[in-house]
Amino acid sequence: MNLKEKYADLIVRSGLNVQKDQIVVVRANVEMNEFVRLIVKSCFNVGAKDVIVRYSDDEINRMPYDYEALFHNETAEKGACYLSLVGEDPDGMKGVEPKLMANYRKALRGMTQPYRDKLDYMHAAWCVASVPTMAWAKKVYPESEDALSDLWNAVLRISRVDEKDANENWNEHRASFDKRVHILNHLDIESVHYTNSLGTDLVVELPEGYVFAGGGSFLDNGNYYFPNIPTEEIFSAPKKTGVNGKLYSALPLAYNGAIVKDFWFEFKDGQVVDYDAKEGKEVLTSILETDEGSKYLGEIALVPYGSPISALDTLFYETLIDENASCHFALGASYNECIEKGLEMSEEELLEHGMNQSFTHVDFMVGTSDLSIEATLKNGKKIHIFKDGKYTSEFDEYTLN
Repeated sequence: MNLKEKYADLIVRSGLNVQKDQIVVVRANVEMNEFVRLIVKSCFNVGAKDVIVRYSDDEINRMPYDYEALFHNETAEKGACYLSLVGEDPDGMKGVEPKLMANYRKALRGMTQPYRDKLDYMHAAWCVASVPTMAWAKKVYPESEDALSDLWNAVLRISRVDEKDANENWNEHRASFDKRVHILNHLDIESVHYTNSLGTDLVVELPEGYVFAGGGSFLDNGNYYFPNIPTEEIFSAPKKTGVNGKLYSALPLAYNGAIVKDFWFEFKDGQVVDYDAKEGKEVLTSILETDEGSKYLGEIALVPYGSPISALDTLFYETLIDENASCHFALGASYNECIEKGLEMSEEELLEHGMNQSFTHVDFMVGTSDLSIEATLKNGKKIHIFKDGKYTSEFDEYTLN
């Protein structure tokens, strides 16, 4: 196999963990058709029943999908798994009113509730992976004479695809998360305090029965899969009403063809009460006005500064990659798996346990080389999880009682 074939095989076998006689739904830009052929071949090699490819391009992306809800709900009912190959032109939706796009996403999410439930309650596997396109490559490497090759090299590198077996690389990567996840889940943390020189000074309470996860996830049938390729994060959910202080972005946010730069949020009892940006404030407004839950945080994610992606010192204008270069938060929905017995709870019960609910989920990066994260345990003890943007030896060597 060449590296692109290995990458496709990794996505199918580890990212989605496609099962025999399963339907696979692939969403991709039409420019990715050569790589999609490798995906389809790999799916059939592992025994997939059918592979449905939904192509789009930057013009189609500006149009509504009249039958999208019906398609996703019906395929979810048939036990399909879902692959989204991202890599569209970061400027492809430039000029489209952010509020219109936010309203469309909100409406579509509401219409696809049966499909969303399959994903949220771990009945269906899904994976998001990146595939370079020319417009994206030129945005990332504007001075390069061969931007597409440069971006492919970067994507394969950060996806841990090399001369060795890529699936085995990811089994080892999975194991690297386990110790830290175990410590975090047994520390009995009450809150975490974020500070850095940008001005971030934020206290985040965790809900009772919080759960950190990292690497991949288990479906309800026991199958393990990786929702994101690449991934470097360990994540959980904050208590909806337990976030207070100021939070500054560390990297620009690329969102629906617009760029938001140098922005900040102020939180009180979990809710955004003030915010601003040097560029793109109207985009933040469209996100925050999605619904009641979009004004609250739904995810807290730990990524050490100097991780393989951040070491490239490159802004990729693609959240899938950029969020794995830096500690981040997300406005909007929390993940059911981030609280004990969350996969057995209704939306109302999740809310009662402090888990935010929303039609949106937007990640933004906050990690810096001087980020400090100090945890306060329920017994009053304090422990530094991060110093200078990285996990501390105090945390990594922590002995659980």
